[in-house]
Amino acid sequence: MTQTTAPQKTAVVLFNLGGPDSPQAVQPFLFNLFNDPAIIRLPNPFRWLLAKLISTRRAPVAAEIYAKMGGRSPILPQTEAQAAALQATLGDGFRVFIAMRYWHPFGDETARQVKAWGADRIVLLPLYPQFSTTTTASSFTDWHRAAGRVGLAAPTAAIGCYNDEPGFVAAQTALLRDRLPAAEAKGRVRILFSAHGLPKKIVTDGDPYQQQVERSVAAILQQLGRADLDSRICYQSRVGPLEWIGPATDAEITRAAQETRSIVVVPVAFVSEHSETLVELDIEYAELAHHNGAASYIRVPTVGAQPAFIEGLARLVRGAGFDGQTRCGSSQPCGPAWRRCACAA
Repeated sequence: MTQTTAPQKTAVVLFNLGGPDSPQAVQPFLFNLFNDPAIIRLPNPFRWLLAKLISTRRAPVAAEIYAKMGGRSPILPQTEAQAAALQATLGDGFRVFIAMRYWHPFGDETARQVKAWGADRIVLLPLYPQFSTTTTASSFTDWHRAAGRVGLAAPTAAIGCYNDEPGFVAAQTALLRDRLPAAEAKGRVRILFSAHGLPKKIVTDGDPYQQQVERSVAAILQQLGRADLDSRICYQSRVGPLEWIGPATDAEITRAAQETRSIVVVPVAFVSEHSETLVELDIEYAELAHHNGAASYIRVPTVGAQPAFIEGLARLVRGAGFDGQTRCGSSQPCGPAWRRCACAA
């Protein structure tokens, strides 16, 4: 009698930041964020004490922000929609899980679920197209700790970045192209590609994030094929006294508005809607633009569960190798100057 071999079961773990699911969760969410050694690079107990201080002070302001979104972050349901779309695209033999970094479901919860499912192999897939030590690397470190704690030892592949992956670029370009006519009807257009900022010292220490953001923008503009359009890269969400990479998004919006430009903002480093898009970009920066005389202000949506983006993620999963090495899903490596890159030798 011929024996048949059961197909391999591949768990795909989607990583994202997470967000508070109630007003009561805002302060502990912020504490988890600032207590991450990838965010505040101090030893304990100093990091713990500083995280406690910052989260306590910022909680009331953050609670007001989340109140504008119904008292909770939408990032988990949006990630669940992306997971469902990816699950449907991958088909049999795959199951997609979610692990958030700073709020539920945490890596420990997800690792137990992956083990209970009986995964034969695991693909780690961050929902951060551009790699940073503060996002992707932090999630990977937390996952390996969680997997070790529950005894999850299946062969694992990790996708470090995909800043110019064709599906991601196609999805973002299509969303931008769809909104350009309305902006052009109002006047001279300036496209602002806005990404979350980083302290400058993290980048000078070899973090490739800023370079990868620039590659994403270059790929989108190439596919857009509109050399006549004016565009800039800028960075939002600066906090604290450190010098951050720039220019700042709010400063570029003010500049463009004072030139009576028709402003189009593209959240190039975010793949789902959350406080930095729905409140910072859609409310605070929109008011800034109109106050300073912008001809119009249009914000392009994040790629979300756009089919081209999901298909791109599926290609990354299917092409993953299970040799313990982190794979680069971008068209070219970062190079030796970016020693903190996930794929650096």
